[in-house]
Amino acid sequence: MHPVRKQRLWIVIFIILGSSLAIGLTVFALRENINLFYPPSKLVNGEAPHGKTIRAGGCVVPGTVERSKENLDVAFKVTDGAEEIVVYYSGLLPDLFAEGEAVVLTGKLEDSGVFTASKVLAKHDENYTPSEVSDTVQVDESYKQGEQHMTVCKGIQYDT
Repeated sequence: MHPVRKQRLWIVIFIILGSSLAIGLTVFALRENINLFYPPSKLVNGEAPHGKTIRAGGCVVPGTVERSKENLDVAFKVTDGAEEIVVYYSGLLPDLFAEGEAVVLTGKLEDSGVFTASKVLAKHDENYTPSEVSDTVQVDESYKQGEQHMTVCKGIQYDT
């Protein structure tokens, strides 16, 4: 092989190996910071990792919010129209947090099936629902047809 070709081959191999190493190290470093979004039905069906920080969201089921009298602990249920999960949160809830409204949660799914939230985000105004929630919530189709600016959680049929 001609020396110039050999040198070019080594340069190409070095670039490919260097790029692969850089991509591998980046993915390894960011692995812990990637928070995937899961609706309640995927959490209940076991499609989400346990004990790892993830995001979940849906609508707060009316009548399920229970506040502790001693501290800031709150327990409530979140649904996507198909399944419900129990959520525990300790801290101040956003001002816009309400029953029957959309929330996005950051936290960990425990082995018991309970979601322990470290952060709770509530919807912004009466016509806004987070895109993650509106894409995953199963709304009655007759409700969708009549509303141009719908609030997704109002179209869910709650069992309670």
